Amino acid sequence: MALAGDERVGVFDGDTPRAQLPAVRKSAPIVVTNPDMLHIGILPRHEEWSRFIKSLKYIVVDEAHTYRGVFGSHVGNVLRRLLRLCAWYRSSPVVIACSATVGNPEEVFTKLTGRSAALVKQDGAARSERNIVLVEPPTLEEDESFSPNKETAALLADFVRYGVRTLAFCRARVSTELVVRYARQMLEDTGHDLTKVESYRGGYTPKERRQIEKRLFTGDLTGLATTNAMELGVDVGGLDAIILNGYPGSISSFWQQVGRAGRGAERGFAAMVAHEDPLEQFLARNPGVLLAASENVSLSPENRYVLAAQLRCAAYERPISVDELAIFGAEASRIADELDDSGDLQFSAERYFYPSHAAPAGKVDIRGIGGEGVVLYCDAEEVGQMERWRALQHAHEGAVYMHRTKTFVVRKLDLDRNEAHMEENEPGYFTQPVVQSLVQPTVELQAAEKVALCGMNVTSAVVGFRKMAQDGRQVLGEEPLDLPTQSYDTIGVRFSLGPEWSPTDNLDAIGAVHGLEHALMAVAPVLAVCDRRDLGSAWFSIDPADLEPSVYAFDAMPGGMGLCESLFARRDDWVRMALDLVQSCKCESGCPACLYSAQCEAMNEHLNKAGAIKLLTGMTDGAQALNRDRI
Repeated sequence: MALAGDERVGVFDGDTPRAQLPAVRKSAPIVVTNPDMLHIGILPRHEEWSRFIKSLKYIVVDEAHTYRGVFGSHVGNVLRRLLRLCAWYRSSPVVIACSATVGNPEEVFTKLTGRSAALVKQDGAARSERNIVLVEPPTLEEDESFSPNKETAALLADFVRYGVRTLAFCRARVSTELVVRYARQMLEDTGHDLTKVESYRGGYTPKERRQIEKRLFTGDLTGLATTNAMELGVDVGGLDAIILNGYPGSISSFWQQVGRAGRGAERGFAAMVAHEDPLEQFLARNPGVLLAASENVSLSPENRYVLAAQLRCAAYERPISVDELAIFGAEASRIADELDDSGDLQFSAERYFYPSHAAPAGKVDIRGIGGEGVVLYCDAEEVGQMERWRALQHAHEGAVYMHRTKTFVVRKLDLDRNEAHMEENEPGYFTQPVVQSLVQPTVELQAAEKVALCGMNVTSAVVGFRKMAQDGRQVLGEEPLDLPTQSYDTIGVRFSLGPEWSPTDNLDAIGAVHGLEHALMAVAPVLAVCDRRDLGSAWFSIDPADLEPSVYAFDAMPGGMGLCESLFARRDDWVRMALDLVQSCKCESGCPACLYSAQCEAMNEHLNKAGAIKLLTGMTDGAQALNRDRI
């Protein structure tokens, strides 16, 4: 790589050969890296990078809107660790963060760096016109055969036939592999070259990724189905079309993916194939929400679990003085004392020391709360890896796992050895975990009319899995599982509905409360700026806390990440959006376009659409009345 003036640019990522590292450290005035390598490869070995850190003038954080939730909270502490070492080496770099889609840039910058920001709003990026199409799926009554994966594959195959360079973004590994499989079959059926379509996602080896990227860059590959692995970090120029197989989880990701086409002089095209999911149906019916230019990002660098792990890493790099704890926030002093009490740190001479010569960074997953990963094997050959919590949901016994053109079925999940053993098989279906959560509020943090922001304890368990037809519409069967529970403290929102909705007084009350939970959780990811899996929920017809009906939403991670704080702050918008979702649907009693949820433990039974509308209307009227009283 080279820049103006022939300055050498070094690249340090997971694919960088070890033999090249000395040259990168000693000779490259500019180093391109990622948060993972900064965390485990540079900071713990900062003595080897001392020459570079001493002369460091600029730190550029690109795509700042991607650093949200758990990942962003870790990155905020990783950057604080870097700036702390810069101060030790007597350098004072300027930090520059870039994003075209974040709605609260100053707040995000401060949480990422601990510094205040000077905002530059001008956008000088060149772009051409772009046409965006939202494909709303037919109802079951209109077309029982509709499949978003097959629709995406059909569009991809059509574009490839006409030589239109296309990326098809899919939300999951399974759907990525299915789209490629369907598209290749469609191309083969019409006599076209099926090798013009490939898949790209996390879990591939570096060699596989480089080969696919090279084929795409050279034009040998016309169509690529990918997860968000291609959303950032890989600059693919000259793309003509983008297909989104479902809403990618945030408005920022929507624009990042759509923006892959139309970067040059030619007009770009993008299509989003909405799934039979209430949130996606809501966005398809309300394009103004989806086409908004920006959204607020939530992260919490002071999350106690994140901060405890990062303080251990920082203490290993250099003992932390009492005064330096302020760099890591107001909670750092208390958490450091707790680590001292547990023996994870040792306090001496007004400093906190890490009591080991082995760096802790390698055991701290900055894309999760913590814990070891699970390795996936087939006949003693490593096929992939996933986090332990993810393995409980997607690598349990009987789970279907797809890798490129191959399909595997998990035969054994060994949690003691952190291994999952699979065999290659084509069962003709995919699997979906069934997760149950028990919620207990512990402390009320803020309160309003019938709604409160609470600390709460959550115990969740994967109790089974469903075998789903490949079109995603039909449940072929359900199998029970006996897996360990996970219990953690987090932050959530509690809606108290009052005794009038008790099932003893109203036979439809259970369905109304259940429907309210589905409606609120359907639209919550838009306001919280997160994936649906980042939020958990529960509902009670009789809540043990007060023996009255209630609905809970919570951050589905220990300590919370600020998601439910955002939801509580925008609770009126949240309720109105949920009401709009349900009222705008033409069905009579609830359907996949408004109330049905793929995550429902009860398989969408006992849903009362009319009751949910009545509850939401009452909550909306109550909020309006309260605002009038304040005026």
